Amino acid sequence: MKKYPNSGVFAGILFLILSLGACSKESTLSLSGVISKSLVPVVSASDLSKDDKSYFRNIIIEVANKNIPAVVHIEVTQRQEVTNTLVPFETDPFFRHFFNFPKAPKKFKRELKGIGTGMIMNDKGYILTNNHVVEGATQIQVSLSNESQYEAKVIGTDPKTDLAVIKINAKEKLPYVAFGDSDKVQVGEWVVAIGQPRGLTESVTQGIISAKHRQGITDPSNYQDFLQTDAAINPGNSGGPLINLDGQVIGVNSVIASQSGGFEGIGFAIPSNMAIYISNELIEHGKVRRGWLGITIQDVAFDKMKALKLSSTKGAVVMDVLKEGPADKAGVKKNDVIVFFNGKEIKDSGELRNLVASTAIGKEASLGILRDGRKLTLSARIGNLENAAKMITASVKDRLGVEFRPVTEKEMSRYNLEQDQGVAIKWLDANGLLAKAGFEVDDIILQIDDQPIDGVEKIISVVSVLKPGQQITVLVLDHRSGQTGYIQVAVK
Repeated sequence: MKKYPNSGVFAGILFLILSLGACSKESTLSLSGVISKSLVPVVSASDLSKDDKSYFRNIIIEVANKNIPAVVHIEVTQRQEVTNTLVPFETDPFFRHFFNFPKAPKKFKRELKGIGTGMIMNDKGYILTNNHVVEGATQIQVSLSNESQYEAKVIGTDPKTDLAVIKINAKEKLPYVAFGDSDKVQVGEWVVAIGQPRGLTESVTQGIISAKHRQGITDPSNYQDFLQTDAAINPGNSGGPLINLDGQVIGVNSVIASQSGGFEGIGFAIPSNMAIYISNELIEHGKVRRGWLGITIQDVAFDKMKALKLSSTKGAVVMDVLKEGPADKAGVKKNDVIVFFNGKEIKDSGELRNLVASTAIGKEASLGILRDGRKLTLSARIGNLENAAKMITASVKDRLGVEFRPVTEKEMSRYNLEQDQGVAIKWLDANGLLAKAGFEVDDIILQIDDQPIDGVEKIISVVSVLKPGQQITVLVLDHRSGQTGYIQVAVK
């Protein structure tokens, strides 16, 4: 596909045409009387050359024609075990005696069908899609735009980014998408989404990038850095490509921001740079190996700027440093503010977490730090999060005499908790620290000192950096009464 060097200018002109319709050059555009024709020139269709008009007419057609052959329809079969609630009196002995009703099984399995979208990544048949599209699948059927169909197998899934890779074995030569650099995407840039909304294959919609770096859209503990778009994304679009006007995939459509499940003018896509890293890890290792620094971080709070000698809230504050971890060996200290990572400016703690996680294990990373108003540059060798997690989990179990688990949906409903609020106690050593302090199995820990606990990973990272003998204040929910209270504990 040919390049259009002035695509940004053309897109701006197209926006004005769509907004102003048939306005003449002499028309005035105003906003509360502030903007006049002297500041905002009005462009009409007559101002465009023949070549410009041809570009607007054909660009989305060209993007669609180039990518539709590489976009696939995915149909998934799942088997789900459910409790039998079909016969209201089947457990009643009186009912069974007089009606001679056979005893129904307490649980049975049923088949569920689901649909989604994917994109062919290369000529070897690897297909990128969303984890939630293929999660728990017992059978996956892939249909290409030429109506050929294949059975697919799962290569690897990553729930923390909602990405998955599946594979088909095709004798024919397969078309595949080209990926672009999502870091270069601009807010206001025109994009095209291709997918199978409601099972309607090869559907094309268009819009713009509404925002970047959206986090906390679903699970706050997940690795999120969504692109926001107003291109129509509906159920069935999940796993499909979000494409720039150069025909490059810059995002994987993933989330619909609607309680009704329909399109409401806002949707989200996983950036292509994250998708490329995750998919390569899944193809090469069957799982995602993530980088690790050994620090607990938070966003810079506005009311803490003065104390930290900062001029803005950009960056990530180091709350604690794990002894002998990569950051500790590099010289990072508590209350340092990390503002650059490998030369990239850090907006907040979520962005730093994502960048560290997607950095190759063993690689030297440059950390730009502000410490007491002074600028420092340190070098840290990235560790392996999986290995570190095993080591840290064992350490936490030994120090506190406890194992944790996620809070269940039932517990969230019963205690009126938010999604990913707190962790529950799974096991307690009767002679352990928390047991002696009065904690019980199924109690829910909501906060340690000033740090909210939103998952097992968070509480492990918080506890791992606590010093021996350090006094902590724990906000805990009693599983028996549902009441909350603070308990002080001295860490082992």
